[in-house]
Amino acid sequence: MGKSGADEKILSYNDVVLRQSDLDILGGPYFLNDRILEFFLSYLSSCHPTKEILLVPPSVAFWIMNCPVVESLKDFLEPLHLPDQKLVIFPINDNDDVSKAEAGSHWSLLAFERNANVFVHHDSNRGMNRRHAKRLYNAVVGYIGVSDSASEATYLECTDSPQQVNGYDCGLYVAAIARVICSWHTSEDKEVDDLWFSAVKEQVTPSTVGRMRNEILSLIKDLMEQASQPDTK
Repeated sequence: MGKSGADEKILSYNDVVLRQSDLDILGGPYFLNDRILEFFLSYLSSCHPTKEILLVPPSVAFWIMNCPVVESLKDFLEPLHLPDQKLVIFPINDNDDVSKAEAGSHWSLLAFERNANVFVHHDSNRGMNRRHAKRLYNAVVGYIGVSDSASEATYLECTDSPQQVNGYDCGLYVAAIARVICSWHTSEDKEVDDLWFSAVKEQVTPSTVGRMRNEILSLIKDLMEQASQPDTK
């Protein structure tokens, strides 16, 4: 496919624009790019339309982690209303070169849960992104908002997080774990003491993650079909 075909816009969903090249990525065993992950997190936000959950776009999480001027971070974070969120999910990318968009070779997930006052890092490749997750934690922990009597939110590396079995499904693990965490948060019978760990261990497996590639692809195609239908209103 030529460059113009790959750049063709196929879907606008909330603030995310997907292109033909994104479908090509989902059609094969490839590393998920920023746009696909941003789309799925945006879709999860639509599935859980509560003001208590914030799924941060990859580009925003990357900027927070690599903000060159610390003094400007407060003004940037203010629109996110972090002190009002009960659950915040950040996608973590290992790109260290701020001059290159959509670079990096590994995704992981950092989730903040307010009741437990903890940031939990899920990494599907033996903690490969731990340094990057700690960098984001250090950047944002002072702005998350805790009561005067509470101590600063802690950082926890989830050492038994589900592990990928290949070199390209890390983004799918982030998508799968984010979906489970959001479902756990909105569940009426959730186990607060265990957080979402048991649910993630049970529901995020190589087989379920492998199916997610086609699930996301089918979801995009369904939304494309809906968008192409004439408006009868």
